Parts: sequence; structure tokens; C-alpha cells
Amino acid sequence: MKKYLAEFLGTYALVFAGTGAIVIDQQTHGSITHAGVAITFGLIVMSMIYTFGDISGAHLNPAVSIAFTVAGKFPVRELIPFILSQLLGALFASLTLKLLFPSNQYLGSTLPAGSDMQSFILEFILTFFLMLVVINVAKGSKEQGMFAGLAIGSVVALEAMFAGPVCGASMNPARSFAPAIVSGHTAHLWIYLVATVFGAVSAIPVWKLLNSPAQP
Repeated sequence: MKKYLAEFLGTYALVFAGTGAIVIDQQTHGSITHAGVAITFGLIVMSMIYTFGDISGAHLNPAVSIAFTVAGKFPVRELIPFILSQLLGALFASLTLKLLFPSNQYLGSTLPAGSDMQSFILEFILTFFLMLVVINVAKGSKEQGMFAGLAIGSVVALEAMFAGPVCGASMNPARSFAPAIVSGHTAHLWIYLVATVFGAVSAIPVWKLLNSPAQP
């Protein structure tokens, strides 16, 4: 139960702070800026990894949980409870923002600025590299473990910084699911549910290849 509560709270914090930064930026006519939003996402991810990493692993992301399961590093029986905890945490965060900012139309939803295919490909690539970083640092040596939060938070901030204006840089089905459901803007939600999972899962065979024993 502690693991599920940790995933609920961690994902709540991620969506509340991250999409909250978007909402407040809109409400205050750009006081936070795009760079500020990207940094907020990176910092909250880093903080939650250090807070809940020893309890649940701090996945905070259904795509990450699915990819860890495919890699054989996470038990199948835990997958559905983890995803449900993450989705519920994200939903409660979006409902909180709706209560606080009832006039905001999108609540930080991820929406494509261009074509659906453009955003799909971007989200696939972004989540692929995010998962490649996650799986290489989250279960590594003691030194890597100490810096896992910094590495993962940094790649989230980096990818949000350059790709956010085009596709929203979700990299996380829960992060996109909650504001879309609560705000009612679900037309493009499929992009962020499908592309992120495919991207994360596609990183696993590459990680296995890179970490396979060297041939004599």
C-alpha cells in the first residue's frame, strides 16, 4: 500500500506543479515563461524521485512502469495498481487546479501545435530517450543512484524546453490524461497515450543491446 500511495502522491505533485505552472503562466500573462514551465517539470520530477524513490521507485509515469515490466525489472502483478495510482494522482491534481482556476480552459493539456503525426513522432522520440536515461541510471551503481533524480529531472526539463511549444512534451500518459479529461479536451489525447508508451517500450531492446556482454 505504501508503494501505491507514493505513486499517487508523486504523480499528484508532478501534475499539480507542472501543469499548474502552465495554468499560472496563462493566468498571469506569461510571468513564469516557457523556460520556467520546463524547469518546473524538471525540478518536480527530480524532487519526487528523491522523495519516493526508495519507497516505490518513483515511476510517476505509466509508460515507465510498462517499460520496466517489459524489461523484466518490475513485477507484472504490480503494473495495474501502479498505473491506477498514477492516473488517480494525476486526476486529483487536475481537479485541484480546476477548483483553483475554474476559468482556465485547458488546465495544462498537451495539444499539438502542428499535425498529429508531427507530435506523435516527437512524443515517441522524447519518451524513448527519457526511458533510456531512466533505465540506465535508476538501477545502476550507488553513485548513479545518488544522481538518478538529477539525471532524469534534467532530461525532462531539456526535452520540455525545446519540444514543449510544438507537442507539449508530455512523455507521460498520466500527465496528459488528467488535464484532458478534466478540461474536456480529449480529441488529441490518443497521441499522448500511444506514442509515449511505444517510445518507452522501444527503449528496452536498445538498452538490452547496449548492455549485452561484449562478443569475443
